[in-house]
Amino acid sequence: MKTKSGFDNEKYLKEQTAAILDRVKKFNNKLYLEFGGKLCFDYHAARVLPGYDPNVKIRLLQELKDKIDIVLAIYAGDIERGRVRGDFGITYDAATLKLIDDLRKWGLDILAVVITRFANQSAAVIFKNKLERRGVKVYLHYPIEGYPADVDSIVSDKGIGKNDFIETKRPIAVVTAPGPNSGKLAVCLSQLYHEHKRGINAGYAKFETFPIWNLPLKHPVNIAYEAATADIQDFNLVDPFHLNKYNKTAINYNRDVESFPILKLILTRIFEKDANLPMYNSPTDMGVNRAGFGIVEDKAVAEAARQELIRRYFRYNTEYVLGIEKKETVDRVTLLMEELGVKVTDRVVVEIARKTAEESEAGGKGHQGIFCGAAIQLSDGRIITGKNSQLMHAAASLILNAVKVLANIPDEILLLSPHVINQIAELKEVILGADSESLDLEEALIALSISAATNHTAELAMKRLVGLKGCEVHMTHIPTPGDEVGLKRLGVNLTTDGKFSSHNLFVT
Repeated sequence: MKTKSGFDNEKYLKEQTAAILDRVKKFNNKLYLEFGGKLCFDYHAARVLPGYDPNVKIRLLQELKDKIDIVLAIYAGDIERGRVRGDFGITYDAATLKLIDDLRKWGLDILAVVITRFANQSAAVIFKNKLERRGVKVYLHYPIEGYPADVDSIVSDKGIGKNDFIETKRPIAVVTAPGPNSGKLAVCLSQLYHEHKRGINAGYAKFETFPIWNLPLKHPVNIAYEAATADIQDFNLVDPFHLNKYNKTAINYNRDVESFPILKLILTRIFEKDANLPMYNSPTDMGVNRAGFGIVEDKAVAEAARQELIRRYFRYNTEYVLGIEKKETVDRVTLLMEELGVKVTDRVVVEIARKTAEESEAGGKGHQGIFCGAAIQLSDGRIITGKNSQLMHAAASLILNAVKVLANIPDEILLLSPHVINQIAELKEVILGADSESLDLEEALIALSISAATNHTAELAMKRLVGLKGCEVHMTHIPTPGDEVGLKRLGVNLTTDGKFSSHNLFVT
């Protein structure tokens, strides 16, 4: 069912732009702005704040285009170990390249890339060479002994002073990254140190959407943020420094609160010759976050956040089954769900997918003894199902059934010719030696596109694929790689029960 909009992007942009420009003025027109969270394609925010444009931050940067330089930070250790960004399924170094390309498409170029905590890691050296040979400026920041506690060592020429200085020209230097823990704050501090040594009274601020400081601690949106960061054990709390100073409740998260005393001490040491610069009294003071002022329908965002909580549970549970995630992470989200009184079956596609699998098993229509069920909720609220068979995977069956409904194509009309399906099955089994001849979603979509060249009905169905973006999907089994790729490209919100779709340990 189409979710009621609860967020006003235009109101948010107006508030956010004004807050940033106001903060720049307080620091003599030179601000290092740490951009937390996702700069573009922020689908978490779009899911919990229905109506939120996933690329609204890009629109913000476009409005400030003449006033900003953009710097990307990436941790050398993440490059070395091939850390993967979950939403895109690509490594952080590849995500950095993608982010540069995406920004350029929106008319925004980056000033430089900073490789943080660089210690001559071989993969980081190769990445540096690759960027420089494509015309991208690269700067190096090094491990700082005693960081973050030894302030005397940190704020010195042997500490952050030994890092490369990035020459910025414009009033706002946006420091962003492909993911968390990339060293954005350290980059900002290093730049501040160098600026103040040069007589430039630059300042620092933080821009991060979640948690939303002016929503209650236990608001579903803030609880959903806790769930999103359960794997790194983040949790929200009332900012004690803000409460003590202003007698006002503001919500922050544990790492910012824990690090604030040291960070304030470092900033004080950097600013010591510039006594007229404003000093922050709390982590909340550091922020310029106005997302809460863009919320126009609290009930809508609260319900959307509850649904995101369920999605996070299923994601972590599946990752646990795959050996990626810890049991403690799953348990943490389970507790958050209990706190809000949320059950997995509050996600309407869950029980329907499970029932479809049961019906398939009762009819003996599974494949290789496994009975997979899938369900999708269309934007108008209708729910369509699919199941696996000798011909195709449950995901492929589901998507083809869904586009037939959207295109008003009768169920008995076939979108794919049995001859085409048999030819693909023969290719897979006889020539390529695949274990399963049935079509996964990616293969089914290719077959649909080929069929559309000569079959007008298939062409009508294919054009309806765009109508599946943002729809809710649940599967009783973990999708194969071909199913997962297809579902991601269609842009559906997928959850699974965390059961394997094959008895084989190696699945292609």
